Amino acid sequence: MALLTTTIGAYPKPDYVPVVDWFRAEGSTVDEDPTSRYEDELARMGDKAEAIFARAARDVIDDQVSCGIDIPTDGEVRRENYIHYHCRHLNGIDFATLTDTVLRGGAYKARLPTITGPVSAMDHFLPHDYRVAQATTDKSLKVTIPGPMTIGDTVADTYYGDEKKRGQELATALNSEVLALAEAGCRHIQIDEPLFARKAEAALDFGIENLERVFHGCPENVTRTMHMCCGYPDCLDDTDYPKAPKESYLQLARAIDASSIQVVSLEDAHRHNDLSLLELFEKTTIIFGVVAIASSRIESMEEIRQRLEAALGHIDAHRLIAAPDCGLGMLSRDMVMAKLGNLCTAAHSLG
Repeated sequence: MALLTTTIGAYPKPDYVPVVDWFRAEGSTVDEDPTSRYEDELARMGDKAEAIFARAARDVIDDQVSCGIDIPTDGEVRRENYIHYHCRHLNGIDFATLTDTVLRGGAYKARLPTITGPVSAMDHFLPHDYRVAQATTDKSLKVTIPGPMTIGDTVADTYYGDEKKRGQELATALNSEVLALAEAGCRHIQIDEPLFARKAEAALDFGIENLERVFHGCPENVTRTMHMCCGYPDCLDDTDYPKAPKESYLQLARAIDASSIQVVSLEDAHRHNDLSLLELFEKTTIIFGVVAIASSRIESMEEIRQRLEAALGHIDAHRLIAAPDCGLGMLSRDMVMAKLGNLCTAAHSLG
């Protein structure tokens, strides 16, 4: 049986989608900032918005499937970024006043909404997004959701002042959406927690516990996935941007393996790991990043195959899934298609 393949989340938005996302924005002025522009962009689309987003989901899913991806995503085509789209559907988060903030150890700047009151879920929204996207493919679609620690680090907070309490209430709100997705039929739900890699001690202290809270009560037919990348740069082909500490994966591996998380996504293409890391996961399936998402260089099929073969020296084939390191939004569509095509050819030749 060939190795399975998946994508992580974001995909370059088709040109006809008039939403500027974080990947395409330059600078942090109000006019350029995607978070401040999003509501106006939706208003300008008016009653055409749903048709535009549905077409975009179909097109990016078709791209992935044509390359050979087994578990695609909707490319997060409705989102200005993968975090704030969800935050707009939570009570207690104010988007009227944005705060200029430096994020991820200085990796980039952003203008952030503010938590001004207790966080709770609003009406469900992801089941609709899922149904529209899933109707375009026979493949089982994966839906991505930002995790509580990552949301907490990507908003300003004038209410809680306690990251543990904030994380618990965010996790409870996210759980409501996870259960609604499961009820809608979604069988692959991925929680994105890049902050785990940057704040390993906090992840061990309360992050994994809150991740369990996010999935609490999730039915057995749903695959519980967590993504843990090491960060994006400000621009494509920046090779010297601040990354999460390399040892974070080693610190977190055994605790994640002991949790109810069934699949964890790890970055390897940008910065290779000591592959003995994979041996620390005794039961967890690994989504293994084998193409870089911030480099315009197209990895060859043979290069990808060799890295996957090396990984298979440390983990059984049925617990290894090939993927990009992270979301693909920084790349052009042509680059994405080339990278995914080589990835799938390499992965499907193994097993």
